[in-house]
Amino acid sequence: MTLLVHAGLRGTGLGAETLRDALLDVLGEDGTLVVPAFTAGNSDTSASYRARVRGMTPEQSAAFRAEMPAFDAATTRSQGMGRLAESVRTAKGAVRSAHPQSSFAAVGRRAAELLAVHPLTSHLGENSPLGALYRAGAQVLMINVDFAVCTAFHLAEYRTGAPVRTYRCVVQRPGGGKEWTEYEDVELDDSDFGAIGAAFTWGMEQKGQLGGRTARLFSIKDAVGHAESWMTEKRS
Repeated sequence: MTLLVHAGLRGTGLGAETLRDALLDVLGEDGTLVVPAFTAGNSDTSASYRARVRGMTPEQSAAFRAEMPAFDAATTRSQGMGRLAESVRTAKGAVRSAHPQSSFAAVGRRAAELLAVHPLTSHLGENSPLGALYRAGAQVLMINVDFAVCTAFHLAEYRTGAPVRTYRCVVQRPGGGKEWTEYEDVELDDSDFGAIGAAFTWGMEQKGQLGGRTARLFSIKDAVGHAESWMTEKRS
């Protein structure tokens, strides 16, 4: 199995490395464990940046922007993805995709293959690792988190003609130093993912308990197909 995992370990009593190793053990030598390793802190077009500079003078915000760290796939920590994601990213033999904002990390037989292609202009589209996971028939495991953070739903945005906007972030130069890069891509919007998840067809997921909290397992193809239908009907 190829497994994309979202996990919130607070309150579960589970250690990140213990859970990572248990999942890898269950997946076996032919399986692949994948996690989102997103980074918003290197962008001046992100909501997190706007929140951090709110109230600053123009001079202060310019100074803050100048000191923003550049993305380096080898060393930049994921942000807001949780302890399990970081334990996978830093695991021996882990692979990380190249996107400076929406990278994935993986360990296992198909890790390099699934994460090999990740252009700037496809955060979470067909040409991203998310698209590769869809084509691979991956499963999604959500531990102690709800559908508001279901990354798979974003692929449906690309398939339903979501609007495009400008993104900008700072990246590491191959020869050292840093530079800003700007590109166009789909305007990602997870504001209705909770509602999309609430309407997820009964019987399309398996529920269980892990660390005393709810865990869900479902097919990425089922999730994307459901989200595509929901967005086509509900989004203007």
